[in-house]
Amino acid sequence: MINIIVRRWLLLLTAMVTVLALVTIPSSATTRWQPTPGTAWQWQITGSPIDTSSNAVMYDIDLYDAQPAASSYTVPGFGTVNVPQGDNAGIIAKLHSQNKIVVCYLDTGAWENYRPDKNLFPASVKGRSTGWSGEKWLDIRKAAWPKFEPLIEARLDLAVRSGCDGVEPDQNNPIGNRPGFPITKADQKAWYLEVARIAHVRNLSVGQKNGIETTDADTIAAFDWNLNEECNMYQECDVLKGFINAGKAVFQVEYKDEGMTTAKFCTKDNAANFDGLLKTLDLDAYRVACR
Repeated sequence: MINIIVRRWLLLLTAMVTVLALVTIPSSATTRWQPTPGTAWQWQITGSPIDTSSNAVMYDIDLYDAQPAASSYTVPGFGTVNVPQGDNAGIIAKLHSQNKIVVCYLDTGAWENYRPDKNLFPASVKGRSTGWSGEKWLDIRKAAWPKFEPLIEARLDLAVRSGCDGVEPDQNNPIGNRPGFPITKADQKAWYLEVARIAHVRNLSVGQKNGIETTDADTIAAFDWNLNEECNMYQECDVLKGFINAGKAVFQVEYKDEGMTTAKFCTKDNAANFDGLLKTLDLDAYRVACR
């Protein structure tokens, strides 16, 4: 009798193990990507196809261009967004098949007239031009968050559904750029921290993009890595060493179009333990790595 009971328990246990083996672990249970200094990377957010021939571990590509198929989603209180298939459809799966990390670029601090959710942003949160065609700064003061933040969160949800391992959230640094709203450094820092929070809720790796003026112990702790443009050009790289001291990668870029060459900045980037690239302003496949 005891042997029969034991056999039944063993059969039940075997069945349970089999079922568990078939269950897909949700993304929230996976480890968030947190790159250390020395991580090779590529940043290509224009052009098709994506050049996958480099030795990069991480590829930073445009979220919308990477859409594998047309889809739609509804943001309660705002409306429905119809997302077309991207010009680089299939690239996320291709990169994952090559064991690459995929970071998806999206704006979290600016409105763009070329994105599928453009009609859902109220006029009251759209300020002056960012300097890029078709883009306007958003009012990132906390009182305005309810007017647009659900749309940004929906973009992050799209990144999760698309298979992105992380996100590069852009245009969160209106300070000094005449955004059309009286935004303070405290406002800017609060929004940076909020962007990090809503990305991490979704288990997305997230980098602090630019925002030198609000880089401090709090933002260094909040973000998984940093992506900086032209700190050598403007001689403001020192504050980014806080990320290195925390064991977090600094992905640093200077631009060929601005007269920079690897000889002008790579020695400095290497000494600081940054992962430097020379790129062109249109952020196509051109890439010269410092190391």
